[in-house]
Amino acid sequence: MNDGLEAKIIKVGLVGTGYAAQRRAEAFQDSSLSELMAVVGNSVENTQSFCDTYKVNFVGSWQELVNDSSLDLICICNVNRDHGSIVKAALLADKHVIVEYPLTVNPLEAGDLIDLAQQKQKLLHIEHIELLGGVHQALKKHLSDIGTPFLARYSTILSKTKVIPHWTYNYDYYGFPFIAAVSRINRFTDLFGEVDSVNCNARFWDASETGYFSSCWCQAQLSFKNEMMVNLTYGKGEKFKTSDRTLEIYGDEGTILFEGEKGKIIRGEEEITIEVGSRRGLFTLDTQIVLEHLTTGKPLYIKNTASAYSLKVAGATLQSYKNQQIIKL
Repeated sequence: MNDGLEAKIIKVGLVGTGYAAQRRAEAFQDSSLSELMAVVGNSVENTQSFCDTYKVNFVGSWQELVNDSSLDLICICNVNRDHGSIVKAALLADKHVIVEYPLTVNPLEAGDLIDLAQQKQKLLHIEHIELLGGVHQALKKHLSDIGTPFLARYSTILSKTKVIPHWTYNYDYYGFPFIAAVSRINRFTDLFGEVDSVNCNARFWDASETGYFSSCWCQAQLSFKNEMMVNLTYGKGEKFKTSDRTLEIYGDEGTILFEGEKGKIIRGEEEITIEVGSRRGLFTLDTQIVLEHLTTGKPLYIKNTASAYSLKVAGATLQSYKNQQIIKL
């Protein structure tokens, strides 16, 4: 897809001023294929500071930004709650779109957004940099070294001494954790394909501020159609006194274990260290892949339908938690 963009610099509008938006701004400014034109943020103060830092134009609302006829591409890096609405408006305004996962906090509307992008003949790219990271690339390379995988365990727990009000701890802005952190599921649907059933439990602790939680945990069991079983644990907040990031995949000939970024293959008494690439620069890599896709037709690393499928599975975790039952997909 080049949409005539091979002959000109891609003009970009950015929604958001946080960490992801900062990395995107740097990537757009460092690329010869794009020019960052304008940004809109959640607060006037943060947006003005961002504009001063990156020397771009201040815009008062995302509605104004997506309807700016001079822009070719909208990059969405703000609170999860608003992703779906902004994606739809940007596509209706004939813009290409990059959106940080999740595409939407309502998995039922994901298909409609993808259909709209197809109707408009515009790019809708959902960021999934976990697939570009060293851990996932190493997993794909070494999975065959443990024979046939049958069980996986993935735990990501973030300990916080004191949680201050932030949108990532807001029930509405963040969304259900496995939807907000759909990358945990997408990693495994990329490796093992379709899911047969989902079972999920969760617990939340309210913060003193209305609408916020101070801690949460979610556990989900994904049963895949190829008989693979994956157990996911997601937790964060004040109730956790230690952090954990462990990924373990058991096969009939060995085990792959990642503790943080350090990985190894275990086969009986034998342990083989796995080389893992850096996590640095992944937003830049994602951005460059998209820009090259728009200008030269170079393939993307993920299809939006694949992201929508993992979001469907994430939606099933919420349904399972609410109904306290196993959900068949």
